[in-house]
Amino acid sequence: MELDASKLLETYGELALQYALDILGALILLVVGWILAGWARRALRRALLRLPRADATVSGVLSNLVRYMILVLVVIAVLAQFGVQTASILAVLGTAGLAVGLALQGTLSNIAAGLMLLFLRPFKVGDYVDAEGIAGTVEEIGLFNTEFTTFDGIYRSVPNSQIWSRSILNYSRLPTRRLDLTVGVDYGDDLERALGALRDLLAGDARVLGDPEPQVMVSELADSSVNLNLRCWANTGDFWALKFDLTRQAKERIEAAGCTIPFPQRVVHTAARD
Repeated sequence: MELDASKLLETYGELALQYALDILGALILLVVGWILAGWARRALRRALLRLPRADATVSGVLSNLVRYMILVLVVIAVLAQFGVQTASILAVLGTAGLAVGLALQGTLSNIAAGLMLLFLRPFKVGDYVDAEGIAGTVEEIGLFNTEFTTFDGIYRSVPNSQIWSRSILNYSRLPTRRLDLTVGVDYGDDLERALGALRDLLAGDARVLGDPEPQVMVSELADSSVNLNLRCWANTGDFWALKFDLTRQAKERIEAAGCTIPFPQRVVHTAARD
């Protein structure tokens, strides 16, 4: 009996040592694989960004895909460390993939939407977009979500499926934009003088493009004013600064021409009581 017990202890000791070595090897593989995946992601992204006409959007997605592929290979290697056959691993992954796919339909839709955003490219990193209320400068397009910085400096992360299903306005994609500005003058003012002052304003600003030709026209006979419309084209990068400057200068030019910008007034008549 004592001999059997010693053999049993020796057998269990060998098994414990073997599993301890397997667990240690698995932990080492996980740590090394995790570090390698992160290093490969950063190295690939840097390499892609060095290429001529490199796109930060494409480099970000491809580098993330490489990282996930390495992590999957690491998990397979860890399972093989415990004697699991490759065929069994693939079968398990297939079954798990089906189960996970059914359970995480929303996540998979985010991945599909992210791939569509990548290949159809309605916007890229650095563009300012508005997807029906989801607005901001695009910082990164990932597999699951897109990161924005709003106009007031707030970080925003949005699932890709929410962006892909909306109408997207890209304010940065085209090189030029049309600017429209409405200025009202009094009904008693000289319209030709007002129109001439606004034409001179557009002609004197170098940021206003000559093609298409800028225009100033009477757009509306409103309740309290005759509305004049300034219409011109500018480079996208100059749009907002030009809009703010023209708004201020239009008032100054109208007043310098002897015209006035009226504001809505209401006259109330009351009947005297005996």
